[in-house]
Amino acid sequence: MSMKKTDLEKHLAKKLDGKLKSGTIPQRFGQGAKAMAAKTEAKPKDAAPKLAQLTCKLPADLAQRLRDRAVTVEGGVNAILTQAATQWLDSTMASESKP
Repeated sequence: MSMKKTDLEKHLAKKLDGKLKSGTIPQRFGQGAKAMAAKTEAKPKDAAPKLAQLTCKLPADLAQRLRDRAVTVEGGVNAILTQAATQWLDSTMASESKP
């Protein structure tokens, strides 16, 4: 004897309900949640500073000079451009503050 569609749906719902009730609790909800919290607290908070991506267009000869110089400097092009931008901003701020 075949079952009606509604009876089949009820039967499947009962099976699913039984599986959910008899299932174990994942570690992320039980005692494992406390362990995860302890791990995140143990991470050092003195991480490296955040970096932002900057894109600019430079003349080809200037870009080549930067690449040539970056080979000899630790940190590469990023270090050179950071130093140059810092020096430029410091000099412009100093010149603006003078009366």
